Amino acid sequence: MARSRSAAKTTPRPPRSLAWLQGLLCGALIMVSPALALLFGGLLAPGLVTLAIDHIQGKPVARAVLMSGLAASVAPARELWLAGLSLDAALVQLSDPLVLGTAWAAGAAGWLLAEVAPIVVRLVLDMRSTARIAELRARRARYEEEWGLPPIE
Repeated sequence: MARSRSAAKTTPRPPRSLAWLQGLLCGALIMVSPALALLFGGLLAPGLVTLAIDHIQGKPVARAVLMSGLAASVAPARELWLAGLSLDAALVQLSDPLVLGTAWAAGAAGWLLAEVAPIVVRLVLDMRSTARIAELRARRARYEEEWGLPPIE
C-alpha cells in the first residue's frame, strides 16, 4: 500500500496553470476589446475546434492549425485596429469571404502540414538509411576483395 502512494506522488501531473492562464487572458481580451475577440474567434474557429478534439499530448495538430490561422489573422486585426475596434467593423470583416476564407485556408494548410510532415520526414530518413546501408555494403565488399576475405553471408 505504501508503494502505491509513493508511486502516485512521483508520477508527474500535467500543469494546469497554463490552461488557467489562457482562460484569464481570453477573458481579459473579451473585456478589453470584444470586437477583437469576436474577430479572432471567427477567424480562428477551425483551430479552436481542433484544439477541443485533439487528444494527442502537446496538441501538435491544434498548434499548427492555430499558428497558421493566427498568421492569416494579423492583417484583419490590424485593419480592425485602424477602424477603431468597433463591433461593426469586426462583423464587416467576418462577413468578407476573402478574409474568412484566407484564415480558414491557412488553418487547413497548417492541418495538412501537421499530417504530411511526419510522413515526409519518415520517407527522407528511410531513404538516407537505405543509401547508407548500400554505401556500407559496397565498402565491405571492396574491403573483402582488397584483403582477400571470404564474403560474409
